[in-house]
Amino acid sequence: AHMDEIGVAVSHIDEKGFIRFGPVGGVFPTIPLGERVEFEGGAKGVVSIEKLYKEKDLALEKMFIDIGASSKEEAEKMVKIGEIGCFTRNAEDLGKRFVAKALDDRVGCLVLIEAIKRTRELPNEVYFVFTTQEEVGLRGARTSAFGVSPDLALAVDVTGTGDTPEGMKMAVELGKGAAIKVKDRGMIVDKRIKDKLIDLAEKNNIPYQLEVLEFGSTDGAVIQLTKEGVITGAISIPARYIHTPSEMCDMDDVEACVKLLCAFLEAEHTL
Repeated sequence: AHMDEIGVAVSHIDEKGFIRFGPVGGVFPTIPLGERVEFEGGAKGVVSIEKLYKEKDLALEKMFIDIGASSKEEAEKMVKIGEIGCFTRNAEDLGKRFVAKALDDRVGCLVLIEAIKRTRELPNEVYFVFTTQEEVGLRGARTSAFGVSPDLALAVDVTGTGDTPEGMKMAVELGKGAAIKVKDRGMIVDKRIKDKLIDLAEKNNIPYQLEVLEFGSTDGAVIQLTKEGVITGAISIPARYIHTPSEMCDMDDVEACVKLLCAFLEAEHTL
């Protein structure tokens, strides 16, 4: 599971102290306007745009961050070129559902942590890996998989849903259980892993759904290609509004993912 999140990087400071920025990861131009940003050094600001544009003309290079500075000199004391910032939003409890920033993929990290807590004696040697730089090219997974050299691997990440008004045509819904990945744009899941996960879910009465993701991928895509190849699958947590500061998950789905991961770890595997 990856720990990193999307964000921004300072690329220029103008004479009036306004910050130009570039994306860190997949920041869609419809998302940042009006959002608040916090930088590594503690400076905070709000994203705005040069003038009103039609949605099709929105672009990050037309946007800037106002950190409250009135000059370049003042701004340079608050942020530096290359400094990283992230979007800030409070988490909200909506009953069994919750909204927060960076659930992609902090909720996946939660699933791993819960699996660590709940499992004891395991029949196999297991590495729980918390990667970085997934959002900028699956980089942490590439190096960690090379170092660990696993016989098989599971990626744990969020996936989109098809249950919102006029949303994408996708069979995954919030609240319907763990999503067992079949394929995405970066990988086709090894049939042995997919079938094993389905079998474990059915035997343990764990609600599940099958995931075919037509855009994006996970750490599993590069793990699968490590060295001579790794048998790789993925468990996905359904999430709405991915890559926004207000992503939504359902605790029932999270619990299903934890139970499925634990069942997989406790099972015997023949390669």
